[in-house]
Amino acid sequence: MALLDRAIVRVLPFVPRELVRRLASRYIAGPTLDDAVRVVRKLNAEGKLATIDVLGEEIRDGDAAREIALAYHRVFARIDDERLDSNVSIKLTALGLQLDEAMCRLHVEALVRDATERDNFVRIDMEDSSTTDATLRLYRDLRAAGHENVGVVLQARLRRTLADAQGLPNVRLCKGIYLEGPAIAYQDADEIRASFRATLATLFDQGSYVGIATHDEALIADALRQVRERGLRREQYEFQMLLGVRPERGDELVRDGHRLRVYVPFGEHWYEYALRRLQENPAIAGYAAADTLRRLRP
Repeated sequence: MALLDRAIVRVLPFVPRELVRRLASRYIAGPTLDDAVRVVRKLNAEGKLATIDVLGEEIRDGDAAREIALAYHRVFARIDDERLDSNVSIKLTALGLQLDEAMCRLHVEALVRDATERDNFVRIDMEDSSTTDATLRLYRDLRAAGHENVGVVLQARLRRTLADAQGLPNVRLCKGIYLEGPAIAYQDADEIRASFRATLATLFDQGSYVGIATHDEALIADALRQVRERGLRREQYEFQMLLGVRPERGDELVRDGHRLRVYVPFGEHWYEYALRRLQENPAIAGYAAADTLRRLRP
């Protein structure tokens, strides 16, 4: 199956955009903020929370970074106007991290202030390992400045993650999609799972609020065990899933009384996002292709 997944990835740049759109349509709300609002409204009606992401990353143009920052301010305004139960997730490279870290910091600080005024929350996403230090530095600086409405993401795939988790009060924990070398990241699936379990235990033990972001049934079961053994209240953690991935399992978690937040990406950069995600992790390409074929079958 891995060979088939990689074959799908190699031909993706030559696949018509419309077919790529169909592959990605279940996992992306659409190109506009209206699309994201429609999806979040439906999720809220199902008892689910949301986090909205404006697509775009690795931006190296100041005007483009400012436009993405403005798009997030518009997202906050619509969340208020529509009374949606949603926060936002931001990528620092979309806000100019690779262009000018000081400029990126100004954009993030403005978004956090906007979120504070609206009683909302900003999740700083984690990207590839070249950005890890800068991401954690900015997050810690914001928390030290008294901004409690901001969280960060840790990737269990990275060997450094267990150490990075120390003292972080609000974390989204995921396996991580970025494929890194063996000196930086675990390569074996069981090692990644072991890192996830250990990091989750560390975060819970130090009283962190954790977004348990996984579709892996073994990790969901272990997280439920840890929650149960610690007697945690539903307000002390949440599960998180990607839009369109295992929605039936998400429904079960909600019925069982757990908080579930769904990641809702939208924007004009959907094509670049879809190609990059599929190329970075070929297994997703195979999964998406098989899932699309199942849905198209009469």
